[in-house]
Amino acid sequence: MSNFRVELKKVVDDSYDVQIGQDLIPVLLDDIKDGLAGRIKKFAVITDSIVEPLYGGSVLSALRASGYEADLFVFPAGERSKVRATKEMLEDAMLAKEYRRDCCVIAVGGGVVTDLAGFLAGTFGRGVPFINYATTLLSAADASIGGKTAVDTDLATNLIGLIYQPLKVYVDIDTWKTLPEKQMVNGLAETVKHACLADMELFRYLEDHSQEILACDAAACTYISEHNCAVKYKVVMKDEKEKNLREILNLGHTVGRAIETVSGYRLLHGEAVAIGMAAQVLLGCECGYLTKEECDRVIALMKKVGLPVAVPEYIDRENLVRKLYTDKKVRDGKLRFVFQKGIGEVMTFGDEVYAREVAEEEIRAIIQKM
Repeated sequence: MSNFRVELKKVVDDSYDVQIGQDLIPVLLDDIKDGLAGRIKKFAVITDSIVEPLYGGSVLSALRASGYEADLFVFPAGERSKVRATKEMLEDAMLAKEYRRDCCVIAVGGGVVTDLAGFLAGTFGRGVPFINYATTLLSAADASIGGKTAVDTDLATNLIGLIYQPLKVYVDIDTWKTLPEKQMVNGLAETVKHACLADMELFRYLEDHSQEILACDAAACTYISEHNCAVKYKVVMKDEKEKNLREILNLGHTVGRAIETVSGYRLLHGEAVAIGMAAQVLLGCECGYLTKEECDRVIALMKKVGLPVAVPEYIDRENLVRKLYTDKKVRDGKLRFVFQKGIGEVMTFGDEVYAREVAEEEIRAIIQKM
């Protein structure tokens, strides 16, 4: 018998910039010319059917006008498209246009686009570079930053994917002006979540300035973007691969992701997360992790910005409880929840333990009350 050890220790620097501003397509082109993607001259612009006429085509035209080879790859908008079949369709389309390892993916759109395009980039040619150009508040707050990419299945959301970091993220707050108010409200859910878990100053700001944000005031939108980035950076920097601390970014998502799926995606992601946040603070209040006044304050803020805080009547409660077990925090068949500690902190349950087991009957009782 013989043994040959393969030594593959390496130090990887996956650092990148998140640029927040207005009218950032020219900035993107200048960065590419300055070597953001190295010597790559071929770019796959991936977007959805809603963003294509708004910004996808503009990015494509700008690339071509600068002498780069580029193509637009479009899929139907919506969470239902965030599946393996869509990824396969995009990959086949890129291969048909002779895209190989010497290309870069540019994701232009919201969270579905950045999740899907990032996952594609991480596996295409065993990994090609990608850039995120976020066009929604939801993607700016969450999906485009941190490197978590994934697709959904009929059984669970976001369990098929990988951690793969972009070259750079562009948060163009001008693009938010073309969003329907429902999408702006939807995007605020992740911002409220960040405030609840790590940023009391941001929480107070949301209480006082929600209407300016919904009206796309540049100063207000820049403020929340900077704070969203700061919260996420502090977590991802310490736990890129989600071994422990990064679980706190899943606050509200145990119920949120489950109800999003059970609703057949009638609920937007942010709407579902808001309901999950309400469930989390109600259960947390019963457990003594926050006071009733703090619980009421969180729910009041979500109501103020227009987010739902109750389980819709059309949702089968028992089906929802069963769906909780598809959450990625489940261990040994046990439900695990992240809880906030008051407002602006999260609970810890031991050395680097940020989620605790919750008995099914505990969360069922909360869901029945909602």
